[in-house]
Amino acid sequence: MKVQQIKQSVSLQNLEDWGTAGLPGTTPIKVSGVQRVIEGADAIDNGIFECTARTYRRSVKQAEVMHFLAGRGRFTADGEDTIHFTSGDTLFFEANTEGLWEVEEAMRKVYVIF
Repeated sequence: MKVQQIKQSVSLQNLEDWGTAGLPGTTPIKVSGVQRVIEGADAIDNGIFECTARTYRRSVKQAEVMHFLAGRGRFTADGEDTIHFTSGDTLFFEANTEGLWEVEEAMRKVYVIF
């Protein structure tokens, strides 16, 4: 199929349980989502990601684009200024970005990892 659709991604129910996320030595967060694979572009990971409110460290290994559908908080890349986000915002991450997520309200985002 040339075009895939996730209907009502803002309110999509029954996301898959993806376990927990976070760097070793930090308190993990509960994550869930749905993944879509684009035929011929299997190296590109994309879909919906949701996580609980909490502070945690994370390393973004590949370049990533994320658009927030719900939630709010802030991200501070190591050695850089804090970026505040809320639903409706879009962030672009360079590969190998590490930093601190402070999720104040459960976050849901559309993501594309290159």
